[in-house]
Amino acid sequence: MEIMFESERLLLRKFTIDDALLLIDLNKNPEVTKYLHEPPTTELNAVDIIQNIILPQYQQNNFGRWAVHTKSDKAFIGWCGLKQTPNHLFPDVGYRLFQKYWGNGYATEAAKRTIEFGFHALQLPGIFAAAHIENIASQKVLEKCGMTFDSYKTIDKIPVKTYLLLATEFSNL
Repeated sequence: MEIMFESERLLLRKFTIDDALLLIDLNKNPEVTKYLHEPPTTELNAVDIIQNIILPQYQQNNFGRWAVHTKSDKAFIGWCGLKQTPNHLFPDVGYRLFQKYWGNGYATEAAKRTIEFGFHALQLPGIFAAAHIENIASQKVLEKCGMTFDSYKTIDKIPVKTYLLLATEFSNL
């Protein structure tokens, strides 16, 4: 387990090809994927995501989406991390947790620590985020992390609210 960093209650580590089944389990719950408009994740699809999206981000950018585990029992609870997309200047912070872990502050804790890692360790100039316009819980997580509303957009045919946090603003939080 290659730990990237930790927070008070969580460990964030790099994904491996062996984690495909974890992604399938996570995306099985329609409540977890409600605002994403993604097809169900298959084993082949999950391997492809890890192999062709997640792992190359580690090599190209020194960051990516990381598996999130609780420190107490090492349970996999979801993922959180940064992702560079070709259509945005800054990497985006994203997260997805199993429903049974919602409401415990884990998403906020993981996202805050990821943002901190991005600004301190990676010296990023800014971090972007997007949340479906109806996903109020995700919007609250982003706001608790110090991100501010930027605009309404449509990304991949999904109506979203975008958020932004610049390094200069982060240092003032």
